[in-house]
Amino acid sequence: MEPDWKCLARLVRSHSATFYLGSLLFPKAERQGAWAVYAACRMGDEAVDGPGGGWEALSAWWEGVERAYAGRPLAEWEVGLAWALERWAIPLEAFAHMKEGFLTDLGPVRLKTEAELLRYCYQVGGTVGRMMAAVAGGEGAEGEAIALGQAMQLTNILRDVGEDLGRNRVYLPEALLARYGVCLEDLRAGRITPGYRDLMAHLEAQARALYRTGLKGLPRLRVGRAAIALAALQYQGILDKLKRLGYQNLSRRAHLKPWERLWLLPEAYRLARMGE
Repeated sequence: MEPDWKCLARLVRSHSATFYLGSLLFPKAERQGAWAVYAACRMGDEAVDGPGGGWEALSAWWEGVERAYAGRPLAEWEVGLAWALERWAIPLEAFAHMKEGFLTDLGPVRLKTEAELLRYCYQVGGTVGRMMAAVAGGEGAEGEAIALGQAMQLTNILRDVGEDLGRNRVYLPEALLARYGVCLEDLRAGRITPGYRDLMAHLEAQARALYRTGLKGLPRLRVGRAAIALAALQYQGILDKLKRLGYQNLSRRAHLKPWERLWLLPEAYRLARMGE
């Protein structure tokens, strides 16, 4: 059964301009595979945060994943995933670990340590890296792909602190909050204290280190180096903007304008050629 690629492309474009723009730099088959993977992951996210989200919706999403792996897809995103699975060895374990992260999101979320934060970033971000490495033919690059996915998810967390607070989710670890003298009352009141900026700078540095590790895997990808590089550069651009804003992420959301995304294309191609 052939997936409805126009439908899947619209889903990707409507939910993530970053991912969609990067996907356009893949060859056709791998681009479609990237859309299929993204759609499957996005449906899991919607099962948690979308209308009617919750345990039952998440269980229904997991059943869809299992149907795709069994070759009996029903929903359009399942058809896309089944199509991708016929072509690439995308590990079911990655989806299982992603489900664990989504279960955390059912919340309320309170993480205790930085290790727990990085584990969560693996579950909902590093797993995507594993899937995309399979599509891009990244043999031997799974570790770097995981690091890149973790970096992107950590960037999302730093961008969305205020938004997540409104959902009773605190991904900033309690140990780091205590170390930097940050209390939830200040965050809920929208107060950006010097300690909070120091905490943000610490986690930004962690994300930067993960990007450096992740991008080292580009030379081992068979295809899509520029696509992966562009996605990483866009997310790093969000970190750049967040820093310029003085980590004002409690009442606003750092984002890139379309022209800022396009401006990154030459650098993405430069990174893609490294190691050739």
